Amino acid sequence: MTFKLIFENLRHRPLRTALSVLLIGVPVTLILTLVGLSHGMLEESARRAQGVGADILVRPPGSSLLSFSGAPLREALVAKLAQEPHVVLATGTIVQSDKGLSLVTGVDPDSFNKMSGGFEYPEGGPFKGPNDILIDDYYARQLHAHAGSTINVLNRNWRVAGIFVAGKLAHIVVPLRVLQDLTGNTGKVTQIYLKLDNPANVGAVIASLKQKYPEHPILSMPDILSLTSVNNVPGLRSFISVIVGISIIVGFAVVCLSMYMAVLQRTREIGILKSLGASRTYILELIVAEAFMLGLAGTVLGIILSFGARWLIWRLVPASLQQAIVPEWWPIAGLIALFASLLGALYPGIAAARQDPIEALAYE
Repeated sequence: MTFKLIFENLRHRPLRTALSVLLIGVPVTLILTLVGLSHGMLEESARRAQGVGADILVRPPGSSLLSFSGAPLREALVAKLAQEPHVVLATGTIVQSDKGLSLVTGVDPDSFNKMSGGFEYPEGGPFKGPNDILIDDYYARQLHAHAGSTINVLNRNWRVAGIFVAGKLAHIVVPLRVLQDLTGNTGKVTQIYLKLDNPANVGAVIASLKQKYPEHPILSMPDILSLTSVNNVPGLRSFISVIVGISIIVGFAVVCLSMYMAVLQRTREIGILKSLGASRTYILELIVAEAFMLGLAGTVLGIILSFGARWLIWRLVPASLQQAIVPEWWPIAGLIALFASLLGALYPGIAAARQDPIEALAYE
């Protein structure tokens, strides 16, 4: 009986119900999209680092894994590290930021191909000249580019020599020497990758290198994977908490306004229920249960919309942004929406429960 009453109240006010569900679903979508972007971009970064085929990464002094641009390392260090015990190959790369979230990486083709096995090209092939550029299939889709196209990167026009399968090093790759000269970093690199004769020697080599180069962050590939997580990105967890707080406020305001208007519209109905013996507790439970239904429907809609947001990002900016679907956050986002909905229903519910039945029946 109670469920039927709640359902009929929602069904007979379709516009109010739809708007309430939508406005509850939007904050859920924001939470899931933000979390998905955080996970997706970090996972993609780790996958591309793994694709290099290296065992150890050497970073500049005072840098973090997320400080990408610049070239503070002398390139001579590459040859020096290549002579270390158990190191069979060393290659340096230079990274320069471009428009927005785009990063351009300069590589030495010979040493990089030996370390990684080279790129796989669905279109085109390797560099043939100083104005050639390689882009992955994500970036090609974003720019609608093909092998032989001309694109503008770092305020310079480049010929797309080849499009490679994503998941190896970077989205945009140019010759190392060209990027060094273009950015005024001749003889310098951003980071150095090392490949060992046996992955079992990683721990010993890192210990030896840290004694010789104590100022340099030296990381194994498993270290990189562990560091590229949401909890290890400075400020990201706090930013997510702020979005969660805003979502609670929005959900509270939407449900409070919606249920308060519903109480005003149903004054006579509440009077009839109380005259038939309905207690204050029953009236309060009725309002709260209706808010719970709105919160539950908003959660489901928010989850569906997060898939829509992922599809839209994939269609428009697949190289700049990557969104993952994180199912473990669905119940968290749902609880946030339900908490906000129930909190917003309390005042209208209490107001409805306190109504005098005689005054309610006389209400026009």
